[in-house]
Amino acid sequence: MAEPRAAYLDCTAGVAGDMLLGALLDAGADLAAVRAAVTSLGVPDLDVTISQTRRCGLRCARTVVVTPAADQPTRGLAEVLAAIEQAPLGAAAARVAADTFRLLADAEAAVHGMPAELVHFHEVGAADALADVVGTAVAAEQLGLLADGALVACSALAAGSGTVRSAHGTIPVPAPAVLQIVADCGLSLTGGDLAGERSTPTGAALVAILATPGPLPPMTVDAVGSGAGRLDTPERPNITRLVIGRRTEPGSAPGPAEPVTVVETTVDDLDPELWPGVLLAVRAAGAWDCWTTATVGRHGRPGQVLTALCTEQIRPAVVDAVFRHSTTLGVRWTAWRRTTLPRTTVPVPVGPPGAEQEINIKVAAGPGGQTVKPELADAERVAELLGWPVRRVCEAALSAYHHSRPAGVVAP
Repeated sequence: MAEPRAAYLDCTAGVAGDMLLGALLDAGADLAAVRAAVTSLGVPDLDVTISQTRRCGLRCARTVVVTPAADQPTRGLAEVLAAIEQAPLGAAAARVAADTFRLLADAEAAVHGMPAELVHFHEVGAADALADVVGTAVAAEQLGLLADGALVACSALAAGSGTVRSAHGTIPVPAPAVLQIVADCGLSLTGGDLAGERSTPTGAALVAILATPGPLPPMTVDAVGSGAGRLDTPERPNITRLVIGRRTEPGSAPGPAEPVTVVETTVDDLDPELWPGVLLAVRAAGAWDCWTTATVGRHGRPGQVLTALCTEQIRPAVVDAVFRHSTTLGVRWTAWRRTTLPRTTVPVPVGPPGAEQEINIKVAAGPGGQTVKPELADAERVAELLGWPVRRVCEAALSAYHHSRPAGVVAP
């Protein structure tokens, strides 16, 4: 059996669909397979080429999508999914491509206040976006990043600054759809000092579908790929970088200490029914986690202490969310240190044959042994789809995980 793959997406200078595809091709993905998939989408004259270039003096690969000369029809989600479905793609690549466009549709729908089915994609539904998304999905499958046991982590995404032209006029950077995807999928932003649009909606959606936020995974490095953005910007190489290799067994020792900002406030006059919305808003602002603790304040009044954990960079957004969504008049914070155990995510199927749904299992290795736990949000989603109790879904997911491990192997 081939060793599971590991990869790290460095998006701190930005990410777009063509940049990510360039990084995958530069790391060794088969250009012929990508071109075959793109030309099978049913869009006449659509093709992909690649060339070598430099950004800030560093060699990188530039993906160029050859688009039809004729005007393209405006595509909605149904038309895009139909094009993907009729193309002869592998099951994993087809799933990644379809999920990416569904995420884009959901983000655009939230931004414009309409159902996802009515969204007209404009930029992200154009022929070049189809090529970027399908090409990236096929290239990722070529490199083994969609296989069982593969681990793909990503950095924070470069935010950029200024404005950019779109089908809806001039909009601020990051684009509203990028912010929606980042908030919905738990990604982070960085590099707000970089000028211009650095992360596009298509790039953000692909990263959200392919990777989970985290540090570079333990691996034996096999290749490094660099995908070039369109401009050669002076302040930082305008590239998306991919480090890819073979997974190595994570150690059981806690990782090095890292900074964490703890944000707190005490509230004794908020309607208890509103607290779930407050917690949701704080998480959407970028907090890793947040919770409330019952307390008794002045004059014996019962209340709640709201606590949130985040990076110092995210702290202003978290504080703003606390003020906006609660009745507090003051927020406090302090710098702490924390250490975490190595962890990974393993997808497993749950459900009857022909109707399986995928659930992510969180696996952490520590001095006291291994901790294995299904993602609760996944379990709740699958429980609704299958009509099962959440408890049954969690039990089935754990059973599927343990049955997927070879004899004698206790870690992914």
